[in-house]
Order: sequence, then C-alpha cells, then structure tokens
Amino acid sequence: MYQQYMDGLLRGEIKALARCISLVENEAPGYETLLEQLPDNSQTKVVGITGPPGAGKSTLVNALITHLLASGKKVAIIAVDPSSPFNFGALLGDRIRMAQHFGDPNVYIRSMASRGALGGLSPKIIEVSDLIKAAGFDYLFIETVGVGQSEVEIAGIADTTVVVVVPEAGDEIQTMKAGLMEIADIFVVNKADRDNADSFVKNLRLLAHSKQQEHWEIPVVKSIATQQEGINEIAAAIRRHHQAIQHQHQRRSLLLAEKAYQLIQHRRMHDISKKILQAEIQSHITQQSFNLYRYVSEKAGR
Repeated sequence: MYQQYMDGLLRGEIKALARCISLVENEAPGYETLLEQLPDNSQTKVVGITGPPGAGKSTLVNALITHLLASGKKVAIIAVDPSSPFNFGALLGDRIRMAQHFGDPNVYIRSMASRGALGGLSPKIIEVSDLIKAAGFDYLFIETVGVGQSEVEIAGIADTTVVVVVPEAGDEIQTMKAGLMEIADIFVVNKADRDNADSFVKNLRLLAHSKQQEHWEIPVVKSIATQQEGINEIAAAIRRHHQAIQHQHQRRSLLLAEKAYQLIQHRRMHDISKKILQAEIQSHITQQSFNLYRYVSEKAGR
C-alpha cells in the first residue's frame, strides 16, 4: 500500500522519510505492514542525549552536528518535548539553536511531543527511530526533555546514552540519587568554565570508576558547547562506546527486549482511554458496591 514511500525511504529520500513518520504517528491504516518491512540496521549509531533542564543539551547537540557534518556524516535528530505541539513554547524555542542546519541535506530534524506518555518520551519514539535508521543516517541523536522517567527510558532505546550535567548539579551523592549512574555511558559536564567545575568532574570520575563495567568505563568529558570546546572528545567517546558494544549480543538482546516490551505495552493499551475510564467510574462510584479492583479485572478481561 505504501511501497513507494518505503522505496524512497530506503533510498534516503527525506520527503519519503517524513511521510512514513507521519503515517506511523497518525497510525494510518496499514502502517504496521510498513514497519514490518523495515530492514535491520545496526550501522546507525543511536545516541540519547539527556540530563536536567538548563544543562545545554540543545547547544551540545548543535555543536556535535557541526562536528559530524565536517566529517562527512549524515545526522538525524529527534527532539522530544513535553509541551503541546501547538503552543509554540519550548518545542520551537529550544530548537532555534539548530536553525543553521535546517537546510542541510545531510541533516534531518524532527520534533516530537510526548503527548502525555507516562515516561516522558513520545509513544512512537521507537518506530520513528527505526524509520530514520532505515533511511541510512550515520548518527541519530534523541534529545529528551530531561525530566522524570524520560532520563531512564532513553537508555532502553539508545545504543549510547550521554548524560549532560553542569557543575551546579550538586555533589556526588545527589548524582547517585538521580539514578543517572545507572544509565550513563558517557558523562558530559557542560559549561565547564563555571566555578567548581574541576571539583565536580573529579568527584564524578571517581563515581564513574566505581561503576566500571566489564568492557567499558564511563568517561567524564568537560565541554563548553557554546565555544565548541570538548566536542571532539565527546564524539570520540561515542565512537569508542559503539565499538565496545558492537559484539555484545547480550546487551543487544536486552535493548531489543526493552523495545519489544514497550511496543507490546503500547499496543495492548491502545484502546484504553482515561476519559472513558473516568466517565465509567463516575457513573459507578455512587454505588456502594463499586470496587476498583473488580472494575479493573473486568476491563482487563480477567
């Protein structure tokens, strides 16, 4: 049904890619068949960029784009934002730094609203990522909003997770509490020209060393993204990590299992509407016999 779009996608045509993404996001009839035709592509490096608001993630991604384009690479970016796609808020404001790359044929930028997804990521992020990979990009950057569960969710989607922090992020204990040590493959301390940056980097490196994995020790890289400082080192760390995990079949199976779990969860929840649940419960709660767990069992078909 959509064979012409698939053919164009595999040729790397941007218009075909954009059309395929729209079909999937809108769940157009037959979109599942489109996805089932996608070839396996492990060549595209999928890099998650996450961290707290204000850490300079968009500026850092912009600097990495500039660096990779100079090396002849094709780069795609998915920018996930929690706000409405219609309110012209942070969704457009935070991406203005990437405006210089909008017209470049080797760059594809797509903003996606989270649309109320529980974890903060867009419910179609996995499918859109695979469509972009099929289009033959060398790198796909997924920039998250950096709030709540999205920081953890990204680790289940990206091959390499880069956590961006600033010297004001706090001491090492606070960093541990944030759970970032569990998901970071690379730490970037951005805005490293600020006070206490060296002390913060030192503490972070001690923690990273204590979390050393069998094939990888988490590097801590200092950067000043606005001045392109540290960008070469970050790009090199991403390449090293990709090489380190290339032949780790257990990691790949865990990554795919996480994706499969999220996809199955989304499909099974597809027909569940909070508004309908609220209306039904509102009509039942006046009854003294109403029991939430019986109601849930009935809705779940058990």
